[in-house]
Amino acid sequence: MKKLAIAAVFATSVVALSACGSGETVVESKAGDISKEDYYQELSDKYGSQVLQTMLLEKALDDKYDVKDEQIDEQVDKLKDQYGDSFESVLQQAGYADEDTFRESVKTSLLQQQAIADGVDVSDEEIQTRYDHMKTDLNASHILVADEDTAKEVKKKLDDGEKWDDLVEEYSTDTGTVENKGSLDWFTAGSMDSAFEDAAYNLKKGEISDPVESSFGWHIIRLDDTRDTEQEVGSLDDERDQIKTELAIQKVDSAEQQEKINKILKDADFDIKIDQYKDLVDNMTSTSKTSG
Repeated sequence: MKKLAIAAVFATSVVALSACGSGETVVESKAGDISKEDYYQELSDKYGSQVLQTMLLEKALDDKYDVKDEQIDEQVDKLKDQYGDSFESVLQQAGYADEDTFRESVKTSLLQQQAIADGVDVSDEEIQTRYDHMKTDLNASHILVADEDTAKEVKKKLDDGEKWDDLVEEYSTDTGTVENKGSLDWFTAGSMDSAFEDAAYNLKKGEISDPVESSFGWHIIRLDDTRDTEQEVGSLDDERDQIKTELAIQKVDSAEQQEKINKILKDADFDIKIDQYKDLVDNMTSTSKTSG
C-alpha cells in the first residue's frame, strides 16, 4: 500500500520541480541551500526503483485491461461508508497522501484482479451459489489440524460425545482462536478459503462438519449462528462480474498469479533508458519467481 503512496508523492515532487529552472534552489536556509538536482537525486536514490516498478506495472496492466471510474467509486464509497468521518485519517495512517492517491491504488488492484482472472472458467452455478451466500453472514468455530487422519480422529471423538472446547484445546493448531474455543466470529461470503466457505455454508446451525481440507490444513467446522448480511447486496446482474472475478482469482494459486503478472510485464517490452534500471523488469520477474 505504501509503495503507491510514495510513488504518488515522488511523482508530484518531480512535476513540481520540472516547473523550476535548471539549477533552481528549492530550499534556502542559514545551514545551506538545497538545489532541485540534489532533491531529485535524493528522491531517486531512496525511492526510484520501487516507484518505477509501480509505474511499469500500472502501464502494462492499463494497456491490456480497463477499469471504469464507476468501479473505483464503488470501492472507495464502501470504505467511506465503513469509516465515515474517519476516512481521511484512515487513508493517512495507511500511507496515502490523499484520496486521489488511494484511488490510483484501487485502480491498480482492480487491474491486477482482471489480469489474474483472465481466462479462468467460472460456471453460472458457481456464481449463483456465491450470490446466495452473500445474503447471509455466518458465525462459525473450527478445529484446525495438520492432516486428514487427525481430523478424522477429532470428528470421531466429537461423535462419541467428547466436548468441543476440550478438543479445541487439545488439537487445534490455530493459536489465534484456541482461547476463544475455536471461534472465528462473524464472516461474510468471499472472506474465507473457498473450500472452508463452501463447507460452512452447507451446514445447519449447530451442525459439525466432516473433515474439510483447505489451503491452511484440515478443519472440523461448527456453525454457531447465521444472520442476514449487514452489507448491501445488489441484484445478481449487478454483482455478477465482481463475483466471477473473485471466484476466478480463488482458482489461481499465488505462483500462477505471479506468472500471469510477469508475462504481462515482459510482453510490454519496456525499453528503460535509465542505465541503473536497465534490468529492472528482469529483476522484478526473477525476484517474484523466487519469492513466490
